[in-house]
Amino acid sequence: MQKKIKAALISVFYKDGLDNIIRHLHRLGITIYSTGGTQKFIEDLQVPCVPVESLTGYPSILGGRVKTLHPVVFGGILGRRNLAQDLQEMEQYKIPEIDLVIVDLYPFEETVRQVNEQESSLGADEKEARVIEKIDIGGPSMIRGAAKNHRDVLVVAAKKDYAALETILLEQDGITALEQRRIFAIKAFDVCTAYDTAISNYFNATAIHTPFNQEKKTLRYGENPHQSAAFYGDTQALFTQLHGKELSYNNLVDTDAAIQLIRDFGSGDEAGYTFGIIKHTNVCGIAKRADVKTAWDAALAGDPESAFGGVLVCNGTINEATAAAINEIFFEVLVAPAFDEAALTILRGKKNRILLQLHDFPAGHQQHRSLLNGVLTQDNDEGNYSTWTEAGGRNSSDAEKEDLVFANLVCKHLKSNAIALVKNRQLVGKGCGQTSRVDALRHAIEKAKQFSFDLSGAVLASDAFFPFDDCVKMAHAAGITAFIQPGGSIRDNDSIAYCATHQLVMVMTGMRHFKH
Repeated sequence: MQKKIKAALISVFYKDGLDNIIRHLHRLGITIYSTGGTQKFIEDLQVPCVPVESLTGYPSILGGRVKTLHPVVFGGILGRRNLAQDLQEMEQYKIPEIDLVIVDLYPFEETVRQVNEQESSLGADEKEARVIEKIDIGGPSMIRGAAKNHRDVLVVAAKKDYAALETILLEQDGITALEQRRIFAIKAFDVCTAYDTAISNYFNATAIHTPFNQEKKTLRYGENPHQSAAFYGDTQALFTQLHGKELSYNNLVDTDAAIQLIRDFGSGDEAGYTFGIIKHTNVCGIAKRADVKTAWDAALAGDPESAFGGVLVCNGTINEATAAAINEIFFEVLVAPAFDEAALTILRGKKNRILLQLHDFPAGHQQHRSLLNGVLTQDNDEGNYSTWTEAGGRNSSDAEKEDLVFANLVCKHLKSNAIALVKNRQLVGKGCGQTSRVDALRHAIEKAKQFSFDLSGAVLASDAFFPFDDCVKMAHAAGITAFIQPGGSIRDNDSIAYCATHQLVMVMTGMRHFKH
């Protein structure tokens, strides 16, 4: 179905390449409607142009935000030429038929790049204001309207398509086929989709850093004294601060790591209580025992050196005996679901010590990290393992199973490459943040030796597979008799064969726990 262009609406940001099109439209006797800067551009070419405001009866208002949003404009674009009712209403309300819409969109992504490049000279509010003004309203509406009505209207939504339009005007005298109009409509919808996606990405990214529905709290400083910092969020939904100075940037980071850790070990009960010590987001001590006091003693014994200045977390009530023991060392933060009054009296003895009563865990299943002028999101690393496959020289005993489950959870909360050595539900050695798995194991064994732990009968958890059998051999030489790892190496059989030969336990889980 062919249509001849009789009237065109032109309103564009980018005018390069538009002059030849204007001249062809004029040559073919096509009426041109336009606004603002585009109208002036057309008139400067000595081509007559009808201002849109002469159709709507309204000038451009609200600083140019409203120019084309009017029934006369959209009626001319959306009116169906094959429906008598539409044609009757168009005649009644003096709505002209618009057969060609040439509209592009404000340069949103370009504006975002520009304000980011000027970050040092622009405040956050000014940056936001500039970006928001480049969210086009009328443009996408006209493009979508014309694309929807492509049975009667040709739409050109990007300057890269000016050449194709010029060919139609030159070679077809402005007569278009339905298939041509459909192709341009598809391109137009793609333009709108990309534009809306860019806007959505911008607001999602900035919402992570400055969520509009959360109060901003300025912190004393960031990771280091020369870095400014702020927190956006609601910590009161998670815990109540019972004592101490305001939480710093590093306190918040470590407290998050501590809460994520204790979440994986559940609530303390008659089956036992877990006490953990966090240093620079890594677990440096953790143990599970029948009562909170002995859990603390065992966690501290795992690495009393690193515990200095750490963040402590427990899933049981802090009682007087535990508080008296904890009071012997310097720590930054203690997180627990409850505190006895006698315990609070002891722990409040130092004014800066931060005490947090935990009553809920963070909601949501997404993690966010800003990098490379963008934001990464991922699902939380939920759970411990997906399957449990005994692949070694023998099956694990009940005691070994308990330690392997415990060790795998601990390892999940260590920076990669990570190794956790556990014996009797106590972390006795760990290696984390190493550039090779062998180095991580070497560091874990040295830590165990430093504090005189006997590794005979201990278990080992690895956050990722063993690429070779060297780790299994080294660990066995140190006395370790059971291993848990995800598997997945092309040389898994090397480690499995060694365990089979030496009657060692090898559990394969199929779930990796990298933490970068």
